[in-house]
Amino acid sequence: MAVARLVAAPFPLAAGGGGGGAVASSRVRSPPAAAAPRLAFAPLALRATPRRAVSARAAAEDEVLVSEAADDGGDAEAEAARAVAERVARKQSERRTYLVAAVMSSLGITSMAAAAVYYRFAWQMEGGEIPVTEMVGTFALSVGAAVGMEFWARWAHRALWHASLWHMHESHHRPRDGPFELNDVFAIINAAPAMSLLAYGFFNRGLVPGLCFGAGLGITLFGMAYMFVHDGLVHRRFPVGPIANVPYFRRVAAAHQIHHMDKFDGVPYGLFLGPKELKEVGGTEELEKEIKRRIKRKETLDAIQ
Repeated sequence: MAVARLVAAPFPLAAGGGGGGAVASSRVRSPPAAAAPRLAFAPLALRATPRRAVSARAAAEDEVLVSEAADDGGDAEAEAARAVAERVARKQSERRTYLVAAVMSSLGITSMAAAAVYYRFAWQMEGGEIPVTEMVGTFALSVGAAVGMEFWARWAHRALWHASLWHMHESHHRPRDGPFELNDVFAIINAAPAMSLLAYGFFNRGLVPGLCFGAGLGITLFGMAYMFVHDGLVHRRFPVGPIANVPYFRRVAAAHQIHHMDKFDGVPYGLFLGPKELKEVGGTEELEKEIKRRIKRKETLDAIQ
C-alpha cells in the first residue's frame, strides 16, 4: 500500500477518495491511460499557443516600428530637402544682390572714368598743341599703377590683412552669411585714394596732375579686374560668363583657392600672379590638382542645370 501511494501521488487524477487495497491499485492502474495524453500533449499545447500569440504580436510591432521608421526617414529626407532648397534660395538671393551692386558700381565707375579720360585729353588739346609728355605719362602711370597694385595687394594681404587687420579680413575666410562681408570694406578703402587722384588730375592741368590722373585710373582698372576675378570667378558671388573658361584665369582662381586651404602658409597672397607665387614654393602639382577639381565641379554643375 505504501508503494501504491508513492506511485499514485504524482498523478492529479488519483489525488481524491479514501484508501483501501483495491482502491489504491485502481488509482495506480487507471491514471496512465487517462493522464498520459494530458501529460504528453497538454504542455505542448500550452506552450504553442502563447508562442503563436507572441509571434503575431511581435510581427505587428515590427510592422509598426518599420512604418514609424519609414515615416521618420521620410520626415528627415523632407526636412533635408527643405533645408537645401532654403540654402539654395538664400545663396541665389545673395548673388543677385551682390550682382546688382557690382554691376551698378562697375558701370558707374567705368562711365565716370571713360568720361574723365575723354574730357581731360580734350581739354589738353584745346589750344591746338598736343601735350605729348603729359599724355604719355598719364598712360604709362595707368599701366604702372595697375601692375603695382598687384604687388601692393600681395604685401598688404600678408602684412596687414593676415596680421593687424585680421579681425576684418577673417570674415572673408569664414562662410558668408548675407551678400556682403566685413572684408568688403577694403575695396572702399582702396577706392578712396583712386577717386582723389582722379579728381585732382581731372580738375588741374600739367604733368603732375596728369600723372596723378593716370595713377588713379590704374588703381580703378585694377580694382574692377580684381572684383570680377576674385569675387566673381573665384568665390562665385556673381556670374562672370566666358572668362571662367580662359585657361589663365582658371589658374588664377585655383591658386587663390589654395590660399584659402592654408597648405603653403597662406601662399599665394597675390591674385593675378598667384600661380607664380605657388611655383616658387613648390605648389605647382597642387595647383594642377585644384584646376582639375574646379573643372570637374563646373562640369557637374552645368550638367545639373
